[in-house]
Amino acid sequence: MIRIAMAGAAGRMGQTILGLAAKDRAFKITGALEMAACPSLGQDIGTLLGCDPVGVRLTTSPSVALQSADVLIDFSHPSALNANLKACVKNKTGYVLGTTGLKAAALKSLKTASKKIPIVQAPNMSIGVNILFWLSEVTAGVLTEDYDIEIAETHHRMKKDAPSGTAMKLLEIVAKARKRNPSRDTVYGRRGETGARSRGKIGVLAFRGGDVVGDHTVFYLGDGERLELTHRASSREAFAQGALRAARFVAKRRHGLYDMRQVLGMA
Repeated sequence: MIRIAMAGAAGRMGQTILGLAAKDRAFKITGALEMAACPSLGQDIGTLLGCDPVGVRLTTSPSVALQSADVLIDFSHPSALNANLKACVKNKTGYVLGTTGLKAAALKSLKTASKKIPIVQAPNMSIGVNILFWLSEVTAGVLTEDYDIEIAETHHRMKKDAPSGTAMKLLEIVAKARKRNPSRDTVYGRRGETGARSRGKIGVLAFRGGDVVGDHTVFYLGDGERLELTHRASSREAFAQGALRAARFVAKRRHGLYDMRQVLGMA
């Protein structure tokens, strides 16, 4: 049995992951973390999920949440990463990180910590999305720059960051396959007299509205034809199942920094 703690436990993804874990005999919920402003602090996580109490209460303390945990699954906020990572290293707890919007310093901290603990870090843990990453890389490498690349993503109206972490990962992947610099060769939306499309540029566009869980499409637009690679998520369970699969993976490792390709056996 894998003992898990959840950071961002009261959020949409946190509750979905914990709801699945509570029904799976392979897991035991032993900790639940939230930010200081969370109105549910102190509440039993079982009650929050709409089931019987499990004896685990929401806390702001990583050290308390990780006392008995084998793995911390983190879908909280970048500002919580340092404290959560430090507690994982201290307790020798595996770390599954799905938080997006990470800066270079955070990624460097993960790499350093991975020498002591096992870490899986990915902007999207859906199995389907990670296959989309792979297909997008292969396609961008095969098609010449006669095929223009555009990336479009759509999410619910409550999503705070744009473009999504998944869209930015797609950008990173196709830019690398095309030997392009994402910071220099990317166009984020268009407005006004933009002129003809520059050869080699990669477009990224974000839509927000409704309750869309997450849609991502990579367009390869050529003369006389176009290819579209699309992933649409209809439920957060797709991401939650991937996170639990990553927890199983990381629980068997001593240290190292991994991504979902390695979790899924694609690397």
